Amino acid sequence: MGSGGHAIERSNSVNELVKRAPSSKPPFTLSDIKKAIPPHCFNRSLLRSSSYLFLDLFFSFFFYYVAAMHITRLPTSISYVAWPIYWILQGSVQMGLWVIGHECGHQAFSDYPWLNDTIGYFLHTGMLAPYFSWKYSHRRHHSNTGSLENDESFVPKKKSALNSFSRLLNTPPGRLFRLVILCTVGWLLYVCFNVSGRKYEKFANHFDPQSPIYNDRERLQILLTDIGLVVAAYGLYNLALVQGFKFLVLVYFAPLVIVYGFLVVITWLHHTHRSLPHYDSTEWSWLRGALATVDRDYGVFNTVLHHITDTHVAHHLFFTIPHYHAMEATKAIKPFLGEYYQFDDTPIIKAMWREATECFFVEADEGEDKSKGVYWFNNKM
Repeated sequence: MGSGGHAIERSNSVNELVKRAPSSKPPFTLSDIKKAIPPHCFNRSLLRSSSYLFLDLFFSFFFYYVAAMHITRLPTSISYVAWPIYWILQGSVQMGLWVIGHECGHQAFSDYPWLNDTIGYFLHTGMLAPYFSWKYSHRRHHSNTGSLENDESFVPKKKSALNSFSRLLNTPPGRLFRLVILCTVGWLLYVCFNVSGRKYEKFANHFDPQSPIYNDRERLQILLTDIGLVVAAYGLYNLALVQGFKFLVLVYFAPLVIVYGFLVVITWLHHTHRSLPHYDSTEWSWLRGALATVDRDYGVFNTVLHHITDTHVAHHLFFTIPHYHAMEATKAIKPFLGEYYQFDDTPIIKAMWREATECFFVEADEGEDKSKGVYWFNNKM
């Protein structure tokens, strides 16, 4: 198969056929795709965006009130059930707030950049996320999606770069271990140590203003991010002094584990699928990379998470489209993109195990001219 072909492969873990997305240069331009989308989808309404923000804040504070005033007073046996329900509900709503902060970083919340950054800064800082730091690294992810050299997150390894320890991670216990790490501390490993991120010549993280991720114009805002996180941490410290550390863990930190578990899994699954190509510098282009992503179905969570889950292809093409227009935009581009549009409705838990099994590294097709620079996921060591 050449770099522009369509191969049918058999999935190793679930015995299903996988049709590869086209990897050739698309026969259309970004401007052509934009013409297929109704113009009003690009309109950002401060009033409408704010309505989603206030609704999410209402539910978040409501769940906090229930937890602080009622769950903390329940008998121990009942609280064992009540706390996990609270964590899931609060974590899901706060993930929705995180998505709104993400839209602010893309300037999709309103027509006012200063307001977008102010709202995004306070939303993400309140969840101990480095707003400006992640905004800029995430922008580079959008600028280099699908590039093996320059993408910023979930950059797959080539088979040639694997070591002997990789064989252990490519076993059922190793896959379970990887998924547990991904869902619990994956976000921290990324922002603190750049795990799974682009490789730089020196140590990179999201808190050092001198990190190689950032340029000189961005360093002051990285420092502002750090100051906000220090202030937030000090506020949480004082809350713990008043309410106790256990209260802080149950009410605040446990839902955050849900938030960042959601974030990492959603991002990983958007860019990890046997049908998706990756490119080296000889083949990569912005449009080919932007199309190398897949929409997923998270059921009811699609709505709770403002459709970041099932409109990701459109988001990578036009990231200033607000989430409340993203479904209409996706519906408009699907027939235009044809086979270049990828969607997978596999149940998420099943998809996580399948992708952990089948998408362990990337390599060019055996027998294919590897100078063509198109790589595909595989797991055959």
